[in-house]
Amino acid sequence: MYSELEGRVAVVTGAARGIGRAEALRLARERVRVAVVDLVQEDADETAEEIRQSGGTAEAYSINVMNAQAVMTMMEDAVHRLGPIGILVNNAGITRDNLLFKMSEEDWDAVMGTHLKGSFLCARTAQRYMVEQKWGKIVNTSSTSALGNRGQANYSAAKAGLQGFTRTLAIELGPFNINVNAVAPGFIDTAMTRATAERMGMDPEAFKQAAAKEIPLRRVGVPEDIANVVAFLCSEQASFISGQVLYVRGGPN
Repeated sequence: MYSELEGRVAVVTGAARGIGRAEALRLARERVRVAVVDLVQEDADETAEEIRQSGGTAEAYSINVMNAQAVMTMMEDAVHRLGPIGILVNNAGITRDNLLFKMSEEDWDAVMGTHLKGSFLCARTAQRYMVEQKWGKIVNTSSTSALGNRGQANYSAAKAGLQGFTRTLAIELGPFNINVNAVAPGFIDTAMTRATAERMGMDPEAFKQAAAKEIPLRRVGVPEDIANVVAFLCSEQASFISGQVLYVRGGPN
């Protein structure tokens, strides 16, 4: 099966599970060579091996995206093993939820650093290869929480920041034929949302059902819903879309 993205190289951060894993697998289906990046090597290895078992090409990397040297070394190795980087999906993220008066500086810094600094370092490094090719796709992962969400001052601020980051990169990198967009998922059924339910003292399944009642499509999202959008934004069908934030939430709210 022909794919216009065949032979391209993608770096997907936070790719060991949930949305990132689905994005890595989805791009691999388009015959993209994938650098699977996560904090734990064994977890990254699992996603990479799943891609290989399906006939794709992947390399696994364990780094902290807040470490500039680690990001640079990872991408240099990925270029050596896979080829010039043309796609970057910034998905690495964490939550440290709490009400403002209970939130520690450490929780603020950890969330802002992972989402914002991590995306900055990865984009700054990857764009060098994209500029050389005069082709590139960067997709940043925002969230509906960017609009504000109780108990997530750090996460909401970081996700809103990524939207400004996305628009600015689209302006700066557009002349080099690099598209930069963001996806903003709503409620997606992942380990992170299940952990949120448990933190709130709720049964994860009941939490999911309650969320579905508030969504016009009457279901919560799954990681593949986001992965399909990312694949579209990386395709030539989306070549005139840049600097946009696409909310993937099952309807308006």
